[in-house]
Amino acid sequence: MYFFADERCVGLNHSDSNYKLCSELLLNHVSITKHQIYTIDPTLIQSPKEAALAYQQQLTRVFQESIPQFDMIFLGMGPDGHTCSLFPNHPLLNESHDWIAPIMDSPKPPSCRITMTFPLLNAARYTIFVATGAGKSGKIHEIFDLGMDYPCSRVKSQQVIWIIDHAAAQELTHSTEDHL
Repeated sequence: MYFFADERCVGLNHSDSNYKLCSELLLNHVSITKHQIYTIDPTLIQSPKEAALAYQQQLTRVFQESIPQFDMIFLGMGPDGHTCSLFPNHPLLNESHDWIAPIMDSPKPPSCRITMTFPLLNAARYTIFVATGAGKSGKIHEIFDLGMDYPCSRVKSQQVIWIIDHAAAQELTHSTEDHL
């Protein structure tokens, strides 16, 4: 099964759609059937609240658990330390009930999205972050060397694994063997 950690409230073929990008780069090249891919309901993109509720209901139907537990979640980290559509200093960082939440004021366009929240992310068995490029090196240093709080550092699933390249690691001052 393939779920999206966040999605922009745009059509599935829109250039800003995570689904479109994932389809072009991955899903069209692997043997996964369409009924195993769970997307935002494109008929609800004008109402992020309804789209988030519908996505959460999909999770409930598929997992039939009090809170779904993904075996593995792949996430990225934005240059500001955000992950999914959970941005620094945003009220959604405090969401403790809903697994999927709407965001109508994303600081990164487009402003309307739906996103997984920490209760769902932190229930996962494994989370794998991928952060590459020199533009991420400052935040990687702040997270691992200084212990600073960013949305991505709040993901506390059973095991969190970071995959970073040399450029993203260039500002690290401590050994990463215990962390990465």
